[in-house]
Amino acid sequence: MQQATVQNIQYEHESPQGDVAVAPAPNPEMERVVDFLQELFVEIETSFEPTTPNPHVNMLVHLMKCHCEGRIVSPSSLVAASRAPYATGTRKLAEIKNAGLVETRPRTKSGKSFSLHPSPLLLQSFNQLADRVDRIARGAFGSTLQSDVSSDYYFGGSYQPGQATLPPPRVLPQPLKLHGGLNILVHGDPTFMVMENLKRQFEQLVGTNINQRVFSIDRLHEEALRNAKRAKSRYDLIAVDLPWLGEFVERGVIRPLPEVMDVSRLDPSDFHTAGWQAAHWEGVPFGVPSQTTPELMFYRKDLFAEKGIEAPTTTEAVLDAARRFHDPRHGYYGVAWNAARGTALGHTFLMTCAAFGQPIIDIPKNAGGYSANSLAKGGFRPMFDTERALDAAHYLMKLMEFSPPDILSMSWYERIRPYAAGKVAMAYGYTLLAPYFELDNSCPAHGNTGYLPHPHGPQGRPIAPVGGYVLCVPANLEEDRIPDAVEALVSFTSPSAQKLYAQNGSRTAPRYSVGEDPEVRRLSPIFELVDQMSWRDELQFWPRPPIPQISEIINACGTELHDMLRGIVTPHEALSRLQTYAENRLRKPIT
Repeated sequence: MQQATVQNIQYEHESPQGDVAVAPAPNPEMERVVDFLQELFVEIETSFEPTTPNPHVNMLVHLMKCHCEGRIVSPSSLVAASRAPYATGTRKLAEIKNAGLVETRPRTKSGKSFSLHPSPLLLQSFNQLADRVDRIARGAFGSTLQSDVSSDYYFGGSYQPGQATLPPPRVLPQPLKLHGGLNILVHGDPTFMVMENLKRQFEQLVGTNINQRVFSIDRLHEEALRNAKRAKSRYDLIAVDLPWLGEFVERGVIRPLPEVMDVSRLDPSDFHTAGWQAAHWEGVPFGVPSQTTPELMFYRKDLFAEKGIEAPTTTEAVLDAARRFHDPRHGYYGVAWNAARGTALGHTFLMTCAAFGQPIIDIPKNAGGYSANSLAKGGFRPMFDTERALDAAHYLMKLMEFSPPDILSMSWYERIRPYAAGKVAMAYGYTLLAPYFELDNSCPAHGNTGYLPHPHGPQGRPIAPVGGYVLCVPANLEEDRIPDAVEALVSFTSPSAQKLYAQNGSRTAPRYSVGEDPEVRRLSPIFELVDQMSWRDELQFWPRPPIPQISEIINACGTELHDMLRGIVTPHEALSRLQTYAENRLRKPIT
C-alpha cells in the first residue's frame, strides 16, 4: 500500500483541526506500471545497435504518464516523445488518433490550440495491458520478484489477481469555461484533502483551475449559510453534511438537482441506498453523495485475540472489554469516542440513542428501524424523555470510566490518535478516519483493526449510522455557471473519480461499483465490509434525522450532556432540559 504523508489542514481563520493522513501521489498503481514500461522501452531501444524506436508505443506511454501526473500534453510534445523524426512522429500521431486512442480538447475559443488526452479506449486497453504485464513478469521471474512487503504491488501488482472494473477518469470533451476557475466549499476531512492533493490531475480533467476552500464542520455550516445571503454565490459547489439537508432546503441554500440536470446521468442505483436517500428532501434529490462514511466501532483484533475476547457487538460487551483493557497507570485505556462539548458530543448522543433502539424524534418505524424519508411535514415530538434515551445517557457515563483522561476534549480526530498509537483498544470512528492507521505501518493498529456496526443496546439492532457529505449546487449560483458546475459535479462523483480517491487514501466509497472494484477492495477491508452492511440494511441515516432544526438540537445535546459527563447535572436533569429545549425549538419555524 502506498504510504501516507501527514499534513496539517489549515482552516480559514481558525486553528488547524488536526493532522490528516493523505496519500501523496495520484493513481500510484497506474503510474507505477507506466514508469516500468517507459524504463523498459528505453532500455530496449538503447541496448542494441541497430535499433528503431517505436513511435506509437512511446507516444502512448508518454500520454498515459502525463495523464497520471495531471500534465497538459500538446501535439508537439507528444511528437517529441515519439523519439522519431518530426515528420514521422507527426504521421504516427495521426495514426493513433485515427485508431481512437487519443482525444483532443480545445484550449482556446478559436480551437486552434488544443491538448491531447487518452481516450476511453486507451484507458481500458492500458488497464488490460497492465494486468498482462504483471502476470507475464510473475510467470517469467516467479518468486525472485517477491518480498514480504512489495509482492502485491510489483509492476502495479494491485491489478492482480483479477482485472479492475473501473478505468481511470477521462477528461471532459470540452473544458469548463468558468471565469476565475471552479470554486468549491468543502470540509477539512481526509477525503476532501485527497481531492486537494489530486487538484492538478482534476484540473486537467475539467480544463480549468480548481479553488477549494476548506472549513471545519461548524465553520462550514456558517459559511454555507452566509454564502446563501449573498447576491451571487462565491462557490460553484458546496459540501453539505447529511443532517443539514432539510435545513438547507428550507432556507433556500441549495437547488433541486432535477432543475439543473438529468439525474439519470448519475446512475442513482449505483449509490449506497442510505447515502442516496439521505440526499433527498420530499422525494427530490438535492445533492450527490461525495462520500458515504458510516461511523463504526474500531477494535484491535490482536488484543482481543490475546485475551480471548469476542468482538464487541453489544454495549455490554464494549463495557466489559473496556474494563479488561483499561490500565491508566501504564497509559492504556479501554475506549475513545466523541465527547468534546457541542457538535461532537451531540452527534455521539444521537447515534448512541439509535444503538439503544430509538431516534430522537418520533418518526415512524420501518424494516430498517425507522423511516426518515418524510420529514418535511414536521410536527414531530422529541424523544429525550424516554427510557431508551436515559439508557443511552447512562451508557456514556459508564464509558467515561474506561476512557482517556482528556476524553471530554476529544472530537473527530482526537479520538483516533490514541487508538492509532496503541493507547486504546477500541474507538468509535468514521471510516474516513481509518487512514490514520491504515496508511501508517508504524501504528500498532495498522493491519490489526476490526470494523463493526455500532454495538447495540438490549432493544437495539446493529446500525452503522451514515455520515458524509453531498455536493450541491448553491441556489444563488449565477445561471451561466450552472451547466459547467453540473459537469464538474458529475465528474467528481463518478465511479472512476471515487476510485481515484480511494487509491490515494480515502476510505469512503458512496458507490457499490467502487467498493466492488478488485483494486479498491485490496486497499482496505472497509470497502467490502461497508458494501455488506449496506446489503444487510445496516447503513441508516435516521439516527441523525435531517430536520431543519437538527443542527441546533445537536449542539444543545452536546452542551447539556457535557455538563452531565462533568457531573454538574444528572442524566435525568440533562435529558429533561433537552426535551424542553427541543419541544420549543421544533415549534418555531426556520428563519
